[in-house]
Amino acid sequence: MRLKKHLVFLCLFSIFNCVFKAFADEPQRIPLAGTWRFKMDAADRGINEKWFAKTLDEQVKLPGSMAENNKGENITLKTQWTGSIYDSSFFFNPRLEKYRKEGNIKIPFWLTPNKHYVGAAWYQKDVEIPAGWAKKHLILFLEQPHTETIVWIDDQQVGMQNSMVAPHQYNISKLLSPGKHTITIRVDNRIKEINVGPDSHSLTDHTQGNWNGINGRMEIIADNLLYLEDLQVYPNLKEATAQLKIVLNNEIGKAQKGEIHISAQSFNSSKKHQVRPIIIKFNSKGASDSLVADLPMGDFLTWDEFSPALYRLTAALMVKGKKVSEKQVTFGMRSFKADGHYFTINGRKTFLRGTVDNAVFPLTGYPATDLDSWLRIMRKCKAYGLNHVRYHSWCPPEAAFEAADLVGIYLQPEGPSWANHGSSLGYGAPIDQFIYDETTRMAKQYGNYASFCMMAYGNEPRGRQVEYLTEFNNYWKAKDSRRLYTGASVGGSWPVIPNNEFMVRAGARGLDWNRQPESYSTYADKIKQFAVPFVAHEMGQYCVFPNFDEIKKYTGVYRAKNFELFQEDLADHHMADQAHLFMMASGKLQALCYKYEIEKALRTPNYSGFQLLSLNDYPGQGTALVGVLDAFWDDKGYIDSTAFTRFCDDVVPLASLKKFTFNNSETFEAEIQVANYSQNPFDKATVICYLKDELGKTLFTYTYKSKLVIGLNTLGNISYSLSAISKATKLNLEVEIAGTKYSNNWNVWVYPDKLPQLQTDVYYTTALDAKAKAVLAKGGKVFLNAAGQVVKGKEVVQTFLPVFWNTSWFKMRPPHTLGFLVNPKHPAFADFPTAYHSELQWWEIVNKQQVMVLEDFPADFRPIIQPIDTWFMNRRLASVFEAKVGGGKLVVSSSDLSPQKADGTPAKQLYYSIVKYMASADFNPKNDIKIELVEDIFKTPTKQQFDTFTKSSPDELRPKSSLQNKN
Repeated sequence: MRLKKHLVFLCLFSIFNCVFKAFADEPQRIPLAGTWRFKMDAADRGINEKWFAKTLDEQVKLPGSMAENNKGENITLKTQWTGSIYDSSFFFNPRLEKYRKEGNIKIPFWLTPNKHYVGAAWYQKDVEIPAGWAKKHLILFLEQPHTETIVWIDDQQVGMQNSMVAPHQYNISKLLSPGKHTITIRVDNRIKEINVGPDSHSLTDHTQGNWNGINGRMEIIADNLLYLEDLQVYPNLKEATAQLKIVLNNEIGKAQKGEIHISAQSFNSSKKHQVRPIIIKFNSKGASDSLVADLPMGDFLTWDEFSPALYRLTAALMVKGKKVSEKQVTFGMRSFKADGHYFTINGRKTFLRGTVDNAVFPLTGYPATDLDSWLRIMRKCKAYGLNHVRYHSWCPPEAAFEAADLVGIYLQPEGPSWANHGSSLGYGAPIDQFIYDETTRMAKQYGNYASFCMMAYGNEPRGRQVEYLTEFNNYWKAKDSRRLYTGASVGGSWPVIPNNEFMVRAGARGLDWNRQPESYSTYADKIKQFAVPFVAHEMGQYCVFPNFDEIKKYTGVYRAKNFELFQEDLADHHMADQAHLFMMASGKLQALCYKYEIEKALRTPNYSGFQLLSLNDYPGQGTALVGVLDAFWDDKGYIDSTAFTRFCDDVVPLASLKKFTFNNSETFEAEIQVANYSQNPFDKATVICYLKDELGKTLFTYTYKSKLVIGLNTLGNISYSLSAISKATKLNLEVEIAGTKYSNNWNVWVYPDKLPQLQTDVYYTTALDAKAKAVLAKGGKVFLNAAGQVVKGKEVVQTFLPVFWNTSWFKMRPPHTLGFLVNPKHPAFADFPTAYHSELQWWEIVNKQQVMVLEDFPADFRPIIQPIDTWFMNRRLASVFEAKVGGGKLVVSSSDLSPQKADGTPAKQLYYSIVKYMASADFNPKNDIKIELVEDIFKTPTKQQFDTFTKSSPDELRPKSSLQNKN
């Protein structure tokens, strides 16, 4: 019986194939890419003057933007940007005056396009319609206009569309007869009645830019008058079916009977699966008919991040045995659900490791629409251990969904709105309905993609948001069960939307490194109020110094004038030669912060995921260099994917430590855990723990034999006496799962509990007093502990953590530094093991410690410990410096280093190492400076002070009629 059924199936499938080939009547297309006539309409005269009936006299290439065609206005200080400016000091600061001059405009807020234009622009092209299209359904397809379009065929207006999330498609069947016709399209990129918010990533100059043009596929598509208008697939894993919801349109004008032949087969997996075809009969009596049918999937393949098996479904519309129309969609058999505190994919618990995609496209200024570009991005995310992408207040084009489907990435596209700065929800403004319209277009256009797992209205709104978003959630939960819904992605101060199916919120993120760093605390207390999955909103935001080598990559419509400004300003402060080292050292600190925050999320019970802000840099909002990758998705040199996936992957070994610095009278202790969100449990894992010194010598080994279930696994505690270590030593704990790629490691430092007594001639003092001056005058040595006494630099706030997001967007909110730079081979560190950058043993030495500004020191003066300033100020800073002064030799520290510190602490160990160096023959500072220069640090404020010039935000920060007048 089974053989007989199999033969019947094969025969039926063969007949279907023959029918399809014999009666194929594929939609025909006229591509519209190429040269178009063009005219700007800054004065809005085109409609009244009927430009659609005239021949426009300029030319551009489409698809593309005005900027790509070098059309628009030159950049000036009066350019009316789309986006808030929170720090207007650029417009007034005398130091930056040269960057405000015509011919040298360099703005620090975002990338600078070659041209800028906000308003209406007209595009026009002649087309020849074939004779065979006389009785066809014709669609003008514009994949990605930005943003509002009005279309005319000859002198007849077709209509207006305004979508930022889906193609504009115009039914032009009644207006295009065979022969020559003129298509005129008016594109308007202004914010008008529908205000999504000027900082929304769908249109702001902070990100992709508020470009004017048409991107992607542009064509006229001809189909039969009886056609499949829509086909949505709803997988049901439990029933092993895919429910089909079909919309059939009939423009013939009379009833039609026929069949829809459905077939589906897998196409991207090693295992092949052909679904048994079905036939759906129809009897169309009206203009539009809705049909529902179940497609039995048999022994189907599932889609997830590990095995993203996809199906291509073909629906052939048959009338009297002839195929008159056809529609193809791809889908995956998957179930993405919320089960208590966790997400599940096909019934298996998963943890979202995500990034926020901020619509950064530095070559074109608009999103790519080709598959290869998006495959590169998705594969880069996968290479860095991620399985999830959130699109901040925008929806990507179709190619992004296709790529995510193929690679296995869970997506959260959003409506195109950040209704906060200049906009709001729930008051009955046009934006309220627009959000429903846009998300409906998203669900229809992209709803079949397996990767489309989550959706939100957009980002951080204001207004009557609870009422509006509660209704929004209810609407979508009832309408489409294929994904999960959350009202909005928000910070921690936003109200909770009670019917969210998952939370994307801040509040349970960050590192509490105002206290001594550790790796045992969790976010459990901060998420206990939530009964649904919790995903950290915009985790990280740790800044790194600009990579000026990136400037040469900007070969498209944008130039990194912001980077150029920062680079020139650094040179003006005599530190141009240190730019690369600043980037590398601050990058190492950034990577360290991401490691410990991600690990904290992974070890938190009931935590469901995170969304980094972001894996790649954000070039707007003051220039937010928060990515370990640059704006082009390339790594910068301080961490690669191999290193990143040690702490960000589907499986991550974890070690809970109460601290990272020890003395040798203590015992090193750690609790070992493994976060396992892989495809399967480990039935018999061998987890090996090693403690090694810097030479690679293994001091301690411990092995666990354990099953690792899906979720967080606690294996036990390890301990090791540190008594055998007699000098300052850096150790490394490594935990690996034998026979796999999974391993992770942590540095710890051990210092002697009792330091030798140094017999030196170094005079220790907390003031540059008469005795100190006398010692120097006699050629002696002085260690000046100036902690808490600094005036020149008092305004600079240093913490161990780096700048958050950036100091421009938050008007110089502290901290202001990006870690520090040292030369680990300097003899001052002979007894203090260190890298050239921040590591955790430095926490008590630098956190909330003063820095000194060396603005009047010689140009070649370099301190022993050099904090890295925010690139908006580029002050030359020091925590510890050495110099020849008054015939003697001086070391000055603004960090609290003293002989009174307890032995076995990093601060005491560093003090010991420096004083031992001062007592040696190696102590020979390069620079000879006057004592008045040192005294000035404790008397005179910094000359270069930050002045906001304006007090409110955001509109008040825009330049007024006179840039010289303070607001």
